[in-house]
Formats: sequence, C-alpha cells, structure tokens
Amino acid sequence: MKIQEYFGRISYNKPHKDADLQTLTAIFQHHIHSIPFENLSMHCGEPIELDLQAIYNKIVRKKCGGWCLETNYLLFWALQELGYDICILGANSYDPAEKGYTAQINHILLKVVIKGEPYIVDAGFGGAYQMWQPLMLISGKDQPQAPGIFRFMEDNGTWYLEKVKRKHYIPEPSKNDFPHTPELGNIRKIHKFTLEPRHIDDFQELNAYLQVSPDNILRKKSICSLQTTSGVLALVGWTLTEMKYNYTEDMDLVNITTLTDEEVEKTLKDKFSIELEKKLVP
Repeated sequence: MKIQEYFGRISYNKPHKDADLQTLTAIFQHHIHSIPFENLSMHCGEPIELDLQAIYNKIVRKKCGGWCLETNYLLFWALQELGYDICILGANSYDPAEKGYTAQINHILLKVVIKGEPYIVDAGFGGAYQMWQPLMLISGKDQPQAPGIFRFMEDNGTWYLEKVKRKHYIPEPSKNDFPHTPELGNIRKIHKFTLEPRHIDDFQELNAYLQVSPDNILRKKSICSLQTTSGVLALVGWTLTEMKYNYTEDMDLVNITTLTDEEVEKTLKDKFSIELEKKLVP
C-alpha cells in the first residue's frame, strides 16, 4: 500500500508537504471525482470486506469504487499517512420514507482538525447529497458549495447535517422513480452524528448486516454514482441519471435514461471507468 499509488488512482499530482486545508480539499475533490460510490460487488455475488488491504486492492488496484465504509476508510488511511489529525465518526442516516433517522449507526464519516479548527469530510454519501469540500464543523452556518447549501445544526452534543434543496429541470419527464421536484427552500436532512471517536471494527457488524438484510436500499438496488466536474452521474438498477448543477439559477438539469443489460455494462466502463470481474445482476 503506497500513497503514490493512491494518488495515481485519484489523478492527484500536486505537492502535499503540508497537512493544510488547501491540500485536504484538493485530495478530497480528486477522490470523489475518481472513486465512485457503489455497491456493485454485492450484486455480483462478491463479499465486501471491511479490511484496509482488501479495500486498497479493490479501489486502488482494481479501480472499482465502494460504499461509505470502504471509500471513507481508504480516505482515512491516506489522510493519516499525510499527517492529518483525523478520526472516524459514526452517523445515523435520515430516511425520507420513514421521516426519521435510522435507529442504528449506518454511516461512517471523518473529522479532521487543522490548526485547532474541526472539519467534517465524507466521501461516501454519493448522489446529489455528496459534499464537494470539507465542511467546517460550525452550528447554524450556511456553507454553499456546487451541489447546494450545506448546514450543520447542533443540539445537546448531537450534530445534524442538512442541505437546501434546489429545483430540478427534467426536459422529458418520465415515470421512473426519481425524487419529485422539491420546492425551493426545502431542507433535506442527511444524517446526525456525535463526536465520539470510532474504530473501524465498530462497523464490522454493520458491514456484514448491510450485505444480507433484505430491507435496506443497498441490498434492493444496484447503485453506482460519481461526482463530475459539473454535477453527478448515478446508475441505479437500469436507470442512468445525469444531473448538472445550477443549469439555471437555483435549478439543476436532470436527464434520465433507461438502459438495457448490455448498456449497463458499457455505461459502467465508459462513464464510471469500472470493469467488473463478475456478472452484475442490476
């Protein structure tokens, strides 16, 4: 496991002598633009191991992506190698269908402290709720980024992350199950977390559970999403969604295409740079 090999995987070739915010932001952006958020192993009949060497081989050497536990753990290793003051945190995701947060921790994120200031870094949320820059851990402050305005709210030691929704412009509305056009000003709750440091072993049970539980979305749907320079690409099952952020003021352009089995494989290769070893069952 070599940091230079990781840099090659994320196409990062700038200086990295200082463990500062500028370097952190650059590495983070290269990471999310190169490594897809995906759960395809599960839908190819392959087990997902929460082991750093296995994750490194899968993402860096085989050029696949991974879900939050994998891609954030890889980023944790890289930033630790570079001398960052970093720790792992656990979060409870918000489930819009249930209108509440999950009872159990089901997400991993990272806290990085630079010159005494804490930042939250999360490369594993995927889709349109993926941050593009480290977020300052400050309650009540709007933090605008290309994907939208993010904001933390703190209450009695629990931190809540939310994002202001933008309208969607869909040139050819389809009947696919895509989120309805949100009203401006609507808040999308993302997850809640505390600042209690976690160890990767705390997530081994979750990693195993997500692969067998029939109720969770990751088991129900094959997902692959990648941040682009202008928005996000997402392949869910046979549905490819291409979103361009701020196509017009406060509105994102959304194109939705339904693919055939053959096109799914080709799209993974052409748009996500993923070539699977085993047959994917979307």
